[in-house]
Amino acid sequence: MSRRLSCVIPAFNEAPRIATVLREVLGHPAIDEVIVVDDGSSDGTADAAAAVEGARLIRLPENRGKSWAVSVGIEAATHELVMLIDSDLIGLGPTALEALIAPVREGRADVSISLRGNSPWPWRAIGLDYISGERVMPKALIGETGALRTLPRFGLEVYLNRRWIGSRQRIAVVRWPEVASPWKGAKRGRWEGVKADVRMLADMFRTVPLHAAAAQILAMRRLRA
Repeated sequence: MSRRLSCVIPAFNEAPRIATVLREVLGHPAIDEVIVVDDGSSDGTADAAAAVEGARLIRLPENRGKSWAVSVGIEAATHELVMLIDSDLIGLGPTALEALIAPVREGRADVSISLRGNSPWPWRAIGLDYISGERVMPKALIGETGALRTLPRFGLEVYLNRRWIGSRQRIAVVRWPEVASPWKGAKRGRWEGVKADVRMLADMFRTVPLHAAAAQILAMRRLRA
C-alpha cells in the first residue's frame, strides 16, 4: 500500500503568494492532506488561504515563529509521511513536488530535501542546502512536537538535521532549478530584509553553534542516498 502523505505549510504575511503555492500542492495526486498554519499574519494570509478550497486552515492568534507553527501543523497531520513546504515559493509545480516525494515514498531514501534554483551559491556548489524548508520525512522521525515549541523561532531546520543525522537517515537531495524562494529584502524592503536574515541566523546558531552547523553539512553530505 502506498504511504500516505500530509503537507504542512506554515505561513506568515504571505497573502500575495500563498494561493499559488496552495493550488499546486492541492492539485498533486501524491499529496493526501494539506494543512496551512497561519502564524498570526496581519496581511490577510489566512483569508487568501481560505479562498482556495481543499486545505485545512489553522489560524494562530499571534505570531509565534516558524518552529511553533510547524509544530501545530505536525500535530494536526494524520498520515505517515509529512512534507514541509514554504508558503512563498515561486515556480513550484507538479514535477518538483513529485521529485521531492518519490524518493521517500518509494523507499530509495528515508528523507528528502530540496535544493532550489536560487539557493545561495555555496549550497549549490556543494550540492546541499542544509537549511532548506522543503522536506519530506516520516512523521514519527520528527519526535515530540512539544520539543519544537522550545526551539527559537527559526531553529526548526537545524533541529531536524540533528535528528536526521543522529538516526543516520538516507537523505535524497532533490535539485529544484525551476523553483525559487524570494529574498526577504524583495518582500520587506532591503533594511527590513537584512534584519530578518540576521534574526534567522541568530536563531539557527542558538539552536546549533556555528561549528556544529558546519559538522551538520559534512554529515548530511555523507548520508546522501
